[in-house]
Amino acid sequence: MVGIIMGSASDLSVMNEAAEFLKKLHIPYEITIVSAHRTPERMFDYATNAHAKGIKVIIAGAGGAAHLPGMVASLTALPVIGVPVKSSNSIDGWDSILSILQMPNGVPVATVALNAAQNAGILAAQILGSADTTIYNNLLLFKEELKEKVMKSIDGIK
Repeated sequence: MVGIIMGSASDLSVMNEAAEFLKKLHIPYEITIVSAHRTPERMFDYATNAHAKGIKVIIAGAGGAAHLPGMVASLTALPVIGVPVKSSNSIDGWDSILSILQMPNGVPVATVALNAAQNAGILAAQILGSADTTIYNNLLLFKEELKEKVMKSIDGIK
């Protein structure tokens, strides 16, 4: 239901956070490496065939020049969520953030914060939950858990 892709294996520790959230909500996903620069044919194939495979949302993480989310968004009508990843060749993450965020009109990419793959997983679930009552209700439970954590922390400082 959700495709999680990343530019290289070094992004896996960040992108696994999206997978873990989807797993928590029992949302099926696949996770793989698709490099916009090193495997452009694979990227083209993935983006153009994702819908036919049953994927409803794509989460794409990339560092450095971070072209993967935007290029995938240019090839599909599915919603794409970009995760800027602070990589070893990054300019403190800003190159990735701006590459994903500054898309031209007509090719939107929803963009989360630097290394915030969990938020990408949550956003993907919210997109799916708009048409799936079970996912929506599980998200409401998750939001309640967040509230309870805050309330417990308040009690802990009294």
